[in-house]
Amino acid sequence: MALVLLACVIICNNVLCPVGAYLYNNRYAGDQVFRVTPRNDEEVQVLKGILGHIKVDLWQPNSASLIGHNATVDVHVKHNDTQGLRARLKQGRIDYTVFISNLQKEIEKQTGHRSSRRRRSESRYDYEVYHSLEEIQSWMFEMNRSHPHMVDMFSVGKSYEGRPLYVLQLGKRSRPQKKAVWIDCGVHAREWIGPAFCQWFVKEALNSYQYDSVMRRLMNQLNFYIMPVFNVDGYHFSWTTDRFWRKTRSKNHKYHCRGVDANRNWKVKWCDEGASSHPCDDTYCGPFPESEPEVKAVAKFLRKHKKRVKAYISIHAYAQMLLYPYSYKYATIPNFSCVESAAHNAVTALYSAYGVKYRYGPASTTLYVSSGSSMDWAYRNGIPYAFAFELRDTGYFGFLLPEALINPTCTETMRAVKAIASSLLKKCETHRDRFPYI
Repeated sequence: MALVLLACVIICNNVLCPVGAYLYNNRYAGDQVFRVTPRNDEEVQVLKGILGHIKVDLWQPNSASLIGHNATVDVHVKHNDTQGLRARLKQGRIDYTVFISNLQKEIEKQTGHRSSRRRRSESRYDYEVYHSLEEIQSWMFEMNRSHPHMVDMFSVGKSYEGRPLYVLQLGKRSRPQKKAVWIDCGVHAREWIGPAFCQWFVKEALNSYQYDSVMRRLMNQLNFYIMPVFNVDGYHFSWTTDRFWRKTRSKNHKYHCRGVDANRNWKVKWCDEGASSHPCDDTYCGPFPESEPEVKAVAKFLRKHKKRVKAYISIHAYAQMLLYPYSYKYATIPNFSCVESAAHNAVTALYSAYGVKYRYGPASTTLYVSSGSSMDWAYRNGIPYAFAFELRDTGYFGFLLPEALINPTCTETMRAVKAIASSLLKKCETHRDRFPYI
């Protein structure tokens, strides 16, 4: 009996069984997600005070400093604190609803109780389930092996914990020095729909090349660099230990808190508004710009190829938005008309699939001000089209988007990304002299 148990433990530790088998040690049983809507500045201050006294996990926005009136606040609360939060919100007469009444059950529902056999024994890879890091990397090797004329796999470096940072290059090898599009997913570990989309993009690009004239033109004239999991350590940790982990997994010598927000660690207005200098915060900017090996590796690659990379796209969740620079200031970018037009076309294309509405605009005014983001960095480094998607949904499922919604979410996002890539094939001037290289 002991040997059987030991065998089970070894199998699970190697991530050969689905998340449901872990149940994260049932750590989220009774936890709840509240949606709170402060109606005025007074309620905003009261809410900030309440959340300052209870240890919570903010889902939206990701920092208490960004809470504003008439904007919803989604907050994950431990089961021990749910009654206290209810009482304080009622006392402050602040509107709230409980979106998720038992987080553990929602986690189990998200991936279902699939057997490990169904997940891995099928010869066809299932793009409509979430996959562990090990599965994604095995899939990348397989894509590279089975599509030698269209795919090239390489590593841009290693993560803090020593994992390779793999990228797939897609495109017809027609001529050297083609324009390129960079797409990364999984910057924030808990946003699982991101890596699912990156895999979906690769599948669609390769499978539709023969019959889709738009995709064929894009693959013939452009190269696509696809990084399915940017934050490999964090993503792995979100499968094994903490489903709602956001940051990297680097250690801090002064604090026990681990990790840096990989979207606040870039060398552009670093650690200013919308980023935290405290290592325990979810938006911690890190000890210095590019302190995270993952950020440093991607920045180095993009710097090296900045003459060819014409679009940078980062896939996040959740909010249903398409954002472009700037994040760190309220100002209009020099090539606003080109970028705004591309964004409009992308959102229109996305809507055409299932009628899902996305807001679009500069990140600072559409979402909130944040400094040290990859999108702003890419733009300031001369990449004229820089975007960040916030995929489905708007909070009903939050980070726990069910697997049944992977297909529609990726299908509509595919249309948007193709629209952006198509913009690169049209003439659009950007005033490079207006912003310096960093």
